[in-house]
Amino acid sequence: MLKTGVFGVGHLGKFHLNNWREIEGVELVGFYDPNDVTANEVIDKYGLTRYTDAAELLNKIDAADIVAPTNHHFALCEMAIKKGKHVFVEKPLANTMEEARQLLKITAEAGVKVQVGHVERFNPAYTAIQHLQLNPMFIEVHRLAQFNPRGTEVSVILDLMIHDIDIILSLVKSDVKNISASGVAVMTDTPDIANVRIEFNNGCVANLTSSRISMKKMRKIRLFQKDAYIGIDFLEKKAEVIRLKTEEGGNDFSFDIETPSGTKTISISNPEVKAGNALKDELTSFRDAIINNTPVVVSEMDGYLAMEVAHQVLEKINKIKFPV
Repeated sequence: MLKTGVFGVGHLGKFHLNNWREIEGVELVGFYDPNDVTANEVIDKYGLTRYTDAAELLNKIDAADIVAPTNHHFALCEMAIKKGKHVFVEKPLANTMEEARQLLKITAEAGVKVQVGHVERFNPAYTAIQHLQLNPMFIEVHRLAQFNPRGTEVSVILDLMIHDIDIILSLVKSDVKNISASGVAVMTDTPDIANVRIEFNNGCVANLTSSRISMKKMRKIRLFQKDAYIGIDFLEKKAEVIRLKTEEGGNDFSFDIETPSGTKTISISNPEVKAGNALKDELTSFRDAIINNTPVVVSEMDGYLAMEVAHQVLEKINKIKFPV
């Protein structure tokens, strides 16, 4: 039985608690949260043991689930890793790049599993297209959200766009060549809306727009590659594939078009998107990696690389001088 504890039981932490309680082979030992009001709510609802000393809880568990605000990630991760505990930490990995580098170092020395909570990797719409040969050369991303004061201690880059940065880095097997970006702080002191262009050495270009002041919600990625277009709707849990048909059979809708090189058959298909709970699947994969001693899906290095690009974006935005 894998013994776990949750560190930080605010809005997102409560979702983690709910899912850990449903995952087999896991004993939820208790939680740590310095906020008395939040802690009492959890005690009343779940009957879980509260620990007011993070180290005391760490001594009683095998794996720590860190869902505290970003500025607390480093201290809690460092403490857990140095005690030889496996760590699941919500994105972003740390508050600063120096903290992230330190976590990479101590994780390598401790030899524990560290998984970063980039939950969109487990979105059913995204997993539904994993069987395809993906080699995108142009990527268009829109992630729009309505304003919510929660989570605004960081910019929209580290709050929302970092999800898509992680997805893109996992798809494009090439180093970043150049980044250009613009953003505006509207409701907070950090950028609330941003547009970013990432160019890769292999020629792929990704164009990302993220906003947390939109009137409507949207979470879509469009991938364009040789002979195919793949659309992924993370919000509606849908996927669409349009491509040149190379073989007969299948249940795709298809039609012919005339081109200078001859008749081409275009097929349109909607891969089956199975109902699922991305957060539960994410935490279950962390459990499996520990029990089976296999690699985690989103490693500390993945989290670091997504942070690195996100911080480069912020540097570009901060260099822009707007007229007064």
